[in-house]
Amino acid sequence: MTDTPETSSPATTTGADTPPDRLAINPASPHFNADLLQRGIGIRFKGVVRNNVEEYSISEGWVRVQAGKSMDRKGNPLTIKLSGPVEAWFEDLGEDAPVAKA
Repeated sequence: MTDTPETSSPATTTGADTPPDRLAINPASPHFNADLLQRGIGIRFKGVVRNNVEEYSISEGWVRVQAGKSMDRKGNPLTIKLSGPVEAWFEDLGEDAPVAKA
């Protein structure tokens, strides 16, 4: 995926072919969107493709990932926030999908 087209600013990430600036997989989150998640979201964090991201923000430059198998008292996984460059794309668009990044 090194030759994928890229967007240059968060303002351009609102198109139909690029993922939103912020998205979460937890249905209780205000940033949850089931329709977008069904399309499949690819996340690259610090140059490494990650498949364990619970939530991300492209403009703020962070991802939330599970902290092992620990759970809080409500049964939700404990997460940690990692800072760094974040890139996202829709996996259903194939190899040449537009990449949203800050």
